[in-house]
Amino acid sequence: MYKVFLFVLIFAIAKPGIGQELYCTVQISAQQDYGSDRTLYNTLQTSLYELMNNKKWTNNIFRIEERIECSFMITIQNKTSDVFDAQIFIQSSRPVFNSSYKTQVFSHLDRNLRFEYIQDQSLDWVENSHLNNLTSVLAFYAYIIIALDFETFQKGAGAPYLDKAQAIVNNAQNDPRATGWKAFESDRNRYWLLENLTNARYSGLKEAMYSYHRLGLDNMYDNQEMGRQAVVDALMQLQRVYNERPNLFMLSVLLNSKSDELVRMFSNAPNMQKSRVVQILTNIDAANASKYNRIIQSQQQSGGGGRP
Repeated sequence: MYKVFLFVLIFAIAKPGIGQELYCTVQISAQQDYGSDRTLYNTLQTSLYELMNNKKWTNNIFRIEERIECSFMITIQNKTSDVFDAQIFIQSSRPVFNSSYKTQVFSHLDRNLRFEYIQDQSLDWVENSHLNNLTSVLAFYAYIIIALDFETFQKGAGAPYLDKAQAIVNNAQNDPRATGWKAFESDRNRYWLLENLTNARYSGLKEAMYSYHRLGLDNMYDNQEMGRQAVVDALMQLQRVYNERPNLFMLSVLLNSKSDELVRMFSNAPNMQKSRVVQILTNIDAANASKYNRIIQSQQQSGGGGRP
């Protein structure tokens, strides 16, 4: 009988490297008996935690409070000798100006993770190389997280880190055992996630992220109406992307990351704005239409409300 074991390491005393960019938690769950694998999974988790939190991913210096909060949840689905088949769930968030609220920026389940690992194996990632598929995948998402975070503060600021992610994709092409890197394998994998973010046809994705966060959420404290309108403008930018390419992979990733927040934000908005937002969202994200319809169903409260 299979049991699910979750190994969660809490490093309350561990200090990340000076100026390090990420404040990252790593969890590994295994759908198999504890048995002799307990030490192996704990060792693997420790190594990945240290990689993500101690490596310098950019040349920027981050203060402790500026680090990007993120998490990686790896679920082992099958193990044959030293080969693991797994999926990885990645999330990142950033603070909203003048509030204690943190908004989710990126949330994605990658179902295509195959890697090799032996007990006490050294795990590192070296730029411009593909030494280990697991560390390449984590490095890829580290740069996606950093790029998207930068884009929410300044237009185009994430470009250098998308270039880093592109180099990782390129270096992984010749690995016959790795999955999720090649265009022909699927239209919803790491290759296409990055392609969507770097293709000029879909530049509205990153422009919308800037409008949503920097012009929208960050202004909610001072002027809720203006901030909420900036979010509407961001949704209109996403609608233009949708019209260019319906069912774009990165568009669905972005909307899945924001759907719950959008419902909270607009449930107490003026009725006309509610109708406009629901019209846009049910058009570009039909899979979550029932969720967005709750915006219309909610009762408008006096005094506005509507913070995320």
